[in-house]
Amino acid sequence: MTDALGLLQRIFGYPAFRGRQAEIIDHVVGGGDALVLMPTGGGKSLCYQIPALLRSGCAVVVSPLIALMQDQVDALTQVGVRAACLNSTLAWQDAQAIEKKLFSADLDLVYIAPERLLNERSLALLDALYEAGKLALFAIDEAHCVSQWGHDFRPEYLQLSALHERYPAVPRIALTATADAATRSEILARLGLGEARVFVSSFDRPNIRYTVVEKDNPRKQLQDFLAGRKKEFGPEAGIVYCLSRKKVEETAAWLCTQGYPALPYHAGLANDVRAANQRRFLREEGLVMVATIAFGMGIDKPDVRFVAHLDLPKSIEAYYQETGRAGRDGEPAEAWMAYGLQDVALQHSRIAESTAGDDQKRLETQRLTTLLAYCEAPRCRRQVLLDYFGEAATACGNCDVCLDPPELWDGTVAAQKALSAVFRTGQRFGVAHLADILRGKASDKVRQWRHDALPTFGVGSDLDDHAWKSVFRQLAAAGLLHVDLAEHGALKLTEAAKAVLRGTQAVELRRPALRRAASSRTRAPVSDLAPAAAGLFETLRRWRSDTAREQGVPAYVILHDRSLRELAAVRPTSRGHLASIAGIGSAKIERYGDDLLALVRAAP
Repeated sequence: MTDALGLLQRIFGYPAFRGRQAEIIDHVVGGGDALVLMPTGGGKSLCYQIPALLRSGCAVVVSPLIALMQDQVDALTQVGVRAACLNSTLAWQDAQAIEKKLFSADLDLVYIAPERLLNERSLALLDALYEAGKLALFAIDEAHCVSQWGHDFRPEYLQLSALHERYPAVPRIALTATADAATRSEILARLGLGEARVFVSSFDRPNIRYTVVEKDNPRKQLQDFLAGRKKEFGPEAGIVYCLSRKKVEETAAWLCTQGYPALPYHAGLANDVRAANQRRFLREEGLVMVATIAFGMGIDKPDVRFVAHLDLPKSIEAYYQETGRAGRDGEPAEAWMAYGLQDVALQHSRIAESTAGDDQKRLETQRLTTLLAYCEAPRCRRQVLLDYFGEAATACGNCDVCLDPPELWDGTVAAQKALSAVFRTGQRFGVAHLADILRGKASDKVRQWRHDALPTFGVGSDLDDHAWKSVFRQLAAAGLLHVDLAEHGALKLTEAAKAVLRGTQAVELRRPALRRAASSRTRAPVSDLAPAAAGLFETLRRWRSDTAREQGVPAYVILHDRSLRELAAVRPTSRGHLASIAGIGSAKIERYGDDLLALVRAAP
């Protein structure tokens, strides 16, 4: 591994490998196949980039993200690695020039979309390279795209098993940030990776603070969350996820009126608009992207400081993937979500209306149930999240439950009252009407249906409207109630409710605690720098922005915030000293060393 470590230090500017990187690299360099599960920001790319440099020939990286390929190539070019991409955006002459470089051994890595990889011209090209011994490896990025019932399914990925059949001597490494046990098995089977070693790193992202709030006034709740961060940290890059295209556009427009520069992103936008918005988000600082799940896979922007969900994702796996786009640089970040019963109904409806078979629908329902349990769990959110991926963890101290532990209470009687109200009204009404009955509120609708004459009328006057909504939400999350969207959110009893009504099963409920003030939030990335160092950090950021703008690349491609912070704190005085800064390798010292040293010398 000496050669690999030398490349890591000299080219990429990092002193040592993290986690299982060294083990994975050694396995692939030796010609073995691998499936790598590593969280976003964990360093997956190095697991194929360094073997590409150590093995003979060019590595072929299969990526579904045409819009991001050039940014990935730019990042490699910055550190002196010879890389290119082949995709449909290239002119014929440019594509031909890249193909010539492949044969003349002038490329270390080539990025290519799966649909292009599998056309006749590309396969003929690969055949020739294979015969000449010039194929180093195949890296299949975002490997979870092969899962037919996953959140990012790409049909063309199903054909990638042909790579092993056609080029058996070329090692393959499949990589993904998110895959539960079922998805892992599907990846191995569909890609023909039966002999591959599976490397599973810790799924924990300790720098992310997880918070879930019950939906009340979601826009106001989002505004409060953003205002707290803006007041403390200034403008930040973030992502806000919404379920529908309409809500994406309305939320983006509303955020702009509130002083937050926001852009919409969804599959219904014209391709050029979508690409332009994505490009702006990657290359400008302090922008908020409001998006459906169409946005985010492979987004290599390290300084996303928050991910907010205004609607419930479809599974805990999708939630983990989406929140993982925050804090890729390892600096403090937040995952904030608001959810309510309507979200539960929408997701159940989506499953029911899908074309999936019964077994797949049951699996999707189980995944949704696990996410609901996460939302309502009275214990550390990180523990619940990691449990899902088969990883044990202690309480994290960095989630809303750890910081503001909820009070638990015996909700058996309250649950019986709530379930009885559902039953006695014919399982035809939603939460608001049922809460009125329980609290003894004789609204027009209650009187119209004569529900003020029911035995359950007024039996729940000890709880207010907010508390009853919480009870119904928790009963739905526990699988005792089903929300029927086809009947406008009517609550229906499940089979499991019978035991509670008979008194043979107790119910424990959580009473949410008041949230702490904004001062308890995650610290800003520069808050631990001395005033003079913080000033130099801002100077370096301005230099980075100007340099990136001149070159037409994202700022993070030049240097990450973490490198700038270390520069500001250490204040190197020579090129040799610069080499000790994480993320600054020989190519970047050659290109930017004099500028950086001059800025450090000029700083007060």
